[in-house]
This record gives sequence, structure tokens and C-alpha cells, in this order.
Amino acid sequence: MSSALTEATTQRGTLARALEAGAPLRRVLVEFRYRLFFTYSLFAVEMLALLLRPYFLGTAIDGLIQGSYTGLISLSIAHLGYLIIGTVRHMYDTRTFTAVFTLFVTRMLARTEDAANLSRRSAHATLARQVVDFLEHDVNYIVEALYNVIGSLILLFLYNRSVVGICLAVLVPVILLGRRYGRRAVQLNLEQYDELERQVDVISRRNADEIDLHFRRLRMWQVRLSDQEAWNFGATELLVLVAISGSLLVAAEPGHAVVQVGAIVGIYNYILKFASGLETIPYMIQRLGALKDILRRMSGVASNGADASRDMPTERKEDT
Repeated sequence: MSSALTEATTQRGTLARALEAGAPLRRVLVEFRYRLFFTYSLFAVEMLALLLRPYFLGTAIDGLIQGSYTGLISLSIAHLGYLIIGTVRHMYDTRTFTAVFTLFVTRMLARTEDAANLSRRSAHATLARQVVDFLEHDVNYIVEALYNVIGSLILLFLYNRSVVGICLAVLVPVILLGRRYGRRAVQLNLEQYDELERQVDVISRRNADEIDLHFRRLRMWQVRLSDQEAWNFGATELLVLVAISGSLLVAAEPGHAVVQVGAIVGIYNYILKFASGLETIPYMIQRLGALKDILRRMSGVASNGADASRDMPTERKEDT
């Protein structure tokens, strides 16, 4: 009974610390909430204009064949909107996220609870850059993937329902592959970050063998991550090929109503956008898992694998 109570208390304590893991970042994000909302809103409108461009392209082609310029005007307006909003957003993004990074890393390094561990603090400064990169770039990748997958399916439905069925059939195995890849990548990132937290301590001891082993370990985790990404990329692209080939065959089948050149162009572009969204799913899962681990480390909730408790290879040998 006593051991069960102790275990339950420990689990509650771990959960409480985990909930606090993202607290420093959340406080910074609250301070920048209006600027972040503005830049993400600009990106959402930018992606909407980009999503509608293939539709207007197809309309323009069919209109020009019939001697009408209405579709061409709509295409030009959509493209100009995308161009203007994208230019403004890129300029505003840099100003916003450099300010977020400066405040975040300054507050994090000013904390006193880990002041004696220079190696870990140095690693956390590097990881802080990855957190802000996630907010600046990866959030946009995720939003763009959602536009490409969901938006393309909606517009493809307007063209040909059979094509949507093929795309949905391919979506399921891609998600399953992405989850498998994400779990493996998160574990490899954990090992890599453990080693990175030791870097300043290793270098400060000036032991050539230890330094060499440290960087060999970092290289090993990077190679393993790259191998996992490559295998997942190959499997995903095979499924994408199935989706593209099957959809085009169905869309061009004589028995279907879709025969206009512009409609075929629109379908092809939306299939490519859907495929692009599929390719982002594994990356999205991997980055979300990595972000969770980074925030845990910055709040002192990491697995402490860097404190020599993790089994690591000690022999010096070349990676194949």
C-alpha cells in the first residue's frame, strides 16, 4: 500500500513538472500574441490564394479557349494577392521571430536553478533556436500541409469524386507510416540531444579521445535520423505515385464528365498539392515530438540521459 502510494505521488509530481515544461515559452508567446496572430493570419490568407491559383488557372485556360478573359483576370488577382501578402509576411516574420528568440533565450539563460551546468545551458541556447525555428517555419509547414491535404480534397471533390476516393485511400497508410517514423525519430532525437548537452563539458576536459568519441556519437545519431527519413521518404513517394497515376487515369476516363483541358490541369495541380501535403505528415510528427523533448529539457524535466545513465557505445569504430 505504501509503495503504491509513493508511486502515485511520484507520477503526479512527474506530471506536474511536465505541465510546467512549456511554461517559459508560453509566457513569451503571450507577450507576442498579437504579433504572432497577425503573422499567422497573413500566412493563412497567403495559402488560401495559393490554393485557389490552380482553379483559376484551369478556368483561365478554358476561358481563353472560348475567347473569354474573365478567368485570366481572376488568376492575375489571386497571384498578385499571394505575391503582396507573401512579401509583407516574410518581412514581418523576421522582425517578430528574432524578437521572440531574443527574449526567450535571454530569460532561459538568466535562470539560476541550472547556473552551474554550463554545458547544459549552452546546449539549451542552441535548442532555443530550434524552438523558435519551429514557430517561424514548422508551424507554417503544418498549416500549408493542412491546406494542401484538406483544401485539395475539397476542390478535387468539385472536379471528380472518384479522385477523392483514391486520395483518401492513400492517406491512411501515409499517416500510419508517418506515426511509425515519428516515434523512431523522436527516440533518435532524444539520444542526440542527450549527447549535445555534454558538449561543453567534453571540450573543456581537452581529452582528444573523448572529444573524438563525442562527435562520432553526434554523427551516428544524425546518420540514423537521415536513414529513417530516407526510408520513410521512399515509402511515401511510392504511395504518392499510386495516388497521382490512379487519379489521372480516373479523371481522364472517357466515361466521366471531366473532359475540359482546364479541368484536367486543375485536377493534376491539386493532386500534386495533395501529394505535397502527404509528404509533410511524417516531418510534422517528427518535429512535434522533438519540440516536446526540447521543452522538457529546458524546464529540467529531461530524462537526464546526459548524466551518463544512458547506455551509449564506448568503442571507437567507423559507422557504416
